[in-house]
Amino acid sequence: MTELTSNRIILREWRDEDLAPFAALNVDPKVMEYFPAPLSRAESDAMVARIRSLFDDFGYGLWALEIPGVTAFAGMVGLNQVRFDAPFTPAVEVGWRLAHAYWGKGYASEAAQLSLTYGFETLQLPEIVSLTATSNHRSQAVMQRIGMTRNANDDFDHPKLAPGHPLQRHVLYRKQRS
Repeated sequence: MTELTSNRIILREWRDEDLAPFAALNVDPKVMEYFPAPLSRAESDAMVARIRSLFDDFGYGLWALEIPGVTAFAGMVGLNQVRFDAPFTPAVEVGWRLAHAYWGKGYASEAAQLSLTYGFETLQLPEIVSLTATSNHRSQAVMQRIGMTRNANDDFDHPKLAPGHPLQRHVLYRKQRS
């Protein structure tokens, strides 16, 4: 599995010791504010199992984020296939989920940029997208910082959320390989 590094962070393979802090992150109301529901420990562990299999199947996925000298596990960042039908699919998404203690320090942007570079330069993907609920301005700011752009005509209702759900309306940001 490929490990991605910068001066401050490491995107690495998941370890068994990441499961407990990931489960804690997945029940934090601040972290999960723009997700339909928190995850149980079993759901969180199953998610990590799916993430691990993506690396086996596709050579990419959502890496565990390590911040050397700060924490062995801060969250996850990386590339994932969009797993629902929409006008922009099939697509590969760059995404992130960090523990609240590591917000506002540039880690998400830095790790997402590493993921984009890997997707474009190594995987030769023609485009990478990112999506979130319209009310999630923090994630939209990350998308903008990493050079992604939004066309409001691409905004959509997430098909996995019931009509009228407060998170149903989503924005779509895109970036093409240059």
